[in-house]
Amino acid sequence: MISETEGSDVSARARDVLGFSRWWQIVAGVVMMGLVSPYQYMWSSVQGPLARDLGVPLSALGAVFSLYVFFQAGSQFPAGWWRDNHGPRPMAVLAGVLAGSGYVGLTFATELWQVYLLYSLGAIGTGMVYTVAINTALKWFPDRRGITTGAGSMAFTAGSALFVPYIRFQSASGAFLSGLRTIGLLVGIGVIACALVLRDPPKDWLDDDGGKDDDEGDENEDADNDGGEDDRDFVDDARDEGSETASEWTGIGTGRQYTWREVVRTWQFWTMYALFVGISGAGLMLTANLIPFADQFGFAALLVTLTATILPVADAIGELVVGGISDRVSRERLMTVTFSLCGIGLLSLVGTGAVGSSLGFLLALVVAAGLEGSQYTLFPSLVADYYGERHSSANYAVLYSAKILGGVFGGVVSGWLAGVAGWTPVFLVGSGLAIAAGVGAFTLRPPDDERTD
Repeated sequence: MISETEGSDVSARARDVLGFSRWWQIVAGVVMMGLVSPYQYMWSSVQGPLARDLGVPLSALGAVFSLYVFFQAGSQFPAGWWRDNHGPRPMAVLAGVLAGSGYVGLTFATELWQVYLLYSLGAIGTGMVYTVAINTALKWFPDRRGITTGAGSMAFTAGSALFVPYIRFQSASGAFLSGLRTIGLLVGIGVIACALVLRDPPKDWLDDDGGKDDDEGDENEDADNDGGEDDRDFVDDARDEGSETASEWTGIGTGRQYTWREVVRTWQFWTMYALFVGISGAGLMLTANLIPFADQFGFAALLVTLTATILPVADAIGELVVGGISDRVSRERLMTVTFSLCGIGLLSLVGTGAVGSSLGFLLALVVAAGLEGSQYTLFPSLVADYYGERHSSANYAVLYSAKILGGVFGGVVSGWLAGVAGWTPVFLVGSGLAIAAGVGAFTLRPPDDERTD
């Protein structure tokens, strides 16, 4: 773990580079994440009014959420590679244009294909914002990866808690389209404004001789593999003391700075990839289908609206809390606990819904939602722990592509299975995926720093 003295040194170096506190980078990232959060967490409240206005059955929009996940996750690798080499501002500005235009454009859509196209464009903008914001935390806060990535992840879910009641009220009052247009304008303008604050640290800012004030990354990947001697000595000394996990031995700037090509040649990456598919499949299934799942039990409309609001709030709080804890304990063991408890929470949703317990259903939702999002704090931090932060945008983006497969289950497969067997089997399968991910996390350990096979 990193000492208070080392953490203070990182903070001082950041202030020298920026001319102001590095926490303003986190503030900008948090606001951006909150603004684009409705694309994922407001969909269950938007799809019904959209289908009604277009005069199509709800099933006609069934693949929109899966396409959202595909483009939101798939856009992150090219966006992350660009950002690592050219800085965050141009990418973040483009992201604001796409994310804002997606919602504004939906208010003028008259054909089904237009909804698919516009929501996918918004998803690309959301993915760009996500990789910029999360990796801003990893690059500026090697001493506080868990809590800072947790803040960004929290905003990505918590922001929608403000938008969901607003859009549901606008829909009920017949002003759905104007409400959606207002959200789109707020998203676009807000993200672009925050983008102007962002910058990346110079690649050698933690070396003894400091670093030149340069926003651009080094495009020579071979040269980037050599970290500062002090960082390597810190890691080696920590390992010699008997630390067993990356969370315990990783120092400020991992000695070996892996490129994405090296990352994918480690078994740890593919293990994390499988875990990501499982836990994201369970979480996206919950996010996309909570309202129809709750409706099948005959709960009152007020309770259903309450569940839609609790979902992002519990998710957000869980991400921040888990992120803070992960800076003090083993991230790998924390994954085992949080993923497994998420699965138990999903199983409890089925049980409490079946017996008609409103309070039990809400409590089970708090557990499931509060822990499924922990992956979005733990995985980026662990990637930086294992592989270094210099190429963190591209490295985490490759892992994040696993969300595409999770989205296939959360959207298309869940919808098909629900049509065949009902929502209960869907949530039982989701519970199994989360528990399996928790068990699998127990196998993780840091890669050998000197080789990639």
